[in-house]
Amino acid sequence: LANALAKAGHRVGILDADITGPSIPKMYGLTADQTRAVDEHTLLPVTAANGIKVMSLNLIIQDPEQAVIWRGPILGQVIQQFWSDVAWGQLDYLLVDMPPGTGDVPLTVFQSLPIEGIVIVTSPQDLVKMIVKKAFNMAGMMKIPVLGIVENYSYVKCPDCGKEIKVFGESHIDEIAAELNVPVLGKMPIDIDYATKADGGFF
Repeated sequence: LANALAKAGHRVGILDADITGPSIPKMYGLTADQTRAVDEHTLLPVTAANGIKVMSLNLIIQDPEQAVIWRGPILGQVIQQFWSDVAWGQLDYLLVDMPPGTGDVPLTVFQSLPIEGIVIVTSPQDLVKMIVKKAFNMAGMMKIPVLGIVENYSYVKCPDCGKEIKVFGESHIDEIAAELNVPVLGKMPIDIDYATKADGGFF
């Protein structure tokens, strides 16, 4: 989504709120030694090759494989600082990448940042229906609009015959979206090219 917005000419930033699993810097080939400070209280986001500005925990710790074992209040404080103590500059969109679930991090984001809407990312299995509804209901309780749902791992395309193979079974996303009255924004296949680019930092 960030790449598509940037390609369309928008000024885009990504706030990586997945504090315990911050993968955004690696996907864009960014490292901690690229982080710069304006002063002792303000950091500059790191700019990716395509112009997207990024701030993540892995951009301020030297060892990207260091385990982060923090409780909710500390996680919340870091996320708030990523919003208030980073000089984002003029942006058209600031995307917040959150971990799965409805725990401390989404609650902090919903309460602390001026969120205009969320996109729920899910997968095809029937069992995720409950999880999607939890996220939808949490957003409703916090009065945050749900812009739509994206289904990940929808299928893998056979490289020989082109047939779409439903690795995780038949999708239930359309019926869930209809029940919640939100649009399905996209269905993402399993694609080795995406994985290769993300692992290589060329996302």
